[in-house]
Amino acid sequence: MPNFDSIRADEDQYQLKTYAKLPISLERGEGCYVFDSEGNRYLDFYGGHAVVATGHCHPRIVKAIGRQAAQFIFYSNVVYNGVRSRAVRKLIEMAGDPYKQVFLANSGSEANENAIKLARAITGRREVISLSGSFHGRTYGSLTATGIAKYSAYLNTPVPHHRIVSAADAAQAVSDETAALLVEPIQSLGGVTVVPVEALKAMRDACRSHGALLIFDEIQVGVGRTGRFLYSGIEGIFPDLVTLAKGIGSGFPASAVLVTEPIAARVKNGDLGTTFGGGPLACACIEETLDIFKDEAILDNVKRVSAYLCQQLRQVPIVEEIKGAGLLIGLRFSGAWGAAKSVKQALFEKKILTGGSDDPSILRLMPPLIISEREVDCLAAALKSL
Repeated sequence: MPNFDSIRADEDQYQLKTYAKLPISLERGEGCYVFDSEGNRYLDFYGGHAVVATGHCHPRIVKAIGRQAAQFIFYSNVVYNGVRSRAVRKLIEMAGDPYKQVFLANSGSEANENAIKLARAITGRREVISLSGSFHGRTYGSLTATGIAKYSAYLNTPVPHHRIVSAADAAQAVSDETAALLVEPIQSLGGVTVVPVEALKAMRDACRSHGALLIFDEIQVGVGRTGRFLYSGIEGIFPDLVTLAKGIGSGFPASAVLVTEPIAARVKNGDLGTTFGGGPLACACIEETLDIFKDEAILDNVKRVSAYLCQQLRQVPIVEEIKGAGLLIGLRFSGAWGAAKSVKQALFEKKILTGGSDDPSILRLMPPLIISEREVDCLAAALKSL
């Protein structure tokens, strides 16, 4: 295998410099650990950005990919396909009422774009409202809806008819001109800020009153990350559409838009489309991921380990605040460790990977959902040693 210096030289020469990268080349993963080109092992509390829900290279995911690749790699949605039929049925069964049908795509941004398009097509309206502090993707519509200025402000021509308001003002902002209110219920990149349930209820009621649609962006918060398969349903709040991605394919690119029956009934042939969304390989990964969730009681593990994680973090002297839910956790630190990047760097030197956020004081933890108390103990010990 080439050494790190040669790998870095090739990427720096031939890849556009759009990413600030850690000075390692990861080449292998197993469970909650990743290994670099020099053979070093890292404990992964970043999860490839909340993607590897069932852990790195879960043996069943690896087998499912190999099995499907040997049988049929790709055909588009102009035909029916057995693995797709199983994947969508299991996804709707896992999501539960009131969600009845799904549109499959490739990324979170694409899922949000299609949810926005559906809302405008169904309501016949144009206005889309989203919240300050939110992140919805990097394609034009989803980026215009993003409530973090450094991502949306550089656009030369933002998509029109988008409006960004605070969570406190969102319900009052909805009117008879509003097609949809797009909400990230836990604003992950925005600093792991939880939108209060009472605010979500007010948004739901306002949407119902004005005939607007409520969309939950669950790209990061969904697929079990909070200990619920969907955040939707919390205290009886059910949006009209839910977007999913990240962990839905255990690392294989896949996303979904879940819709209620009234929405599904109004979707017409040709309203949405995608070449690669719902391809056999992606569907094999979705199906196997959902089966692993059931067979290995992933949601129960998230609830148990997240409680243990918070308990251990509360015993770390430099931890000042714990934000978030489940295994989407934001940490604020005290004293000399107030800048999250300094903690992130210190943990990296101890071979633990974590994530930053748009809030420079918040460190994010988004580990694989199979993580155990043993890995939590490693993180807590590392933090206590700082």
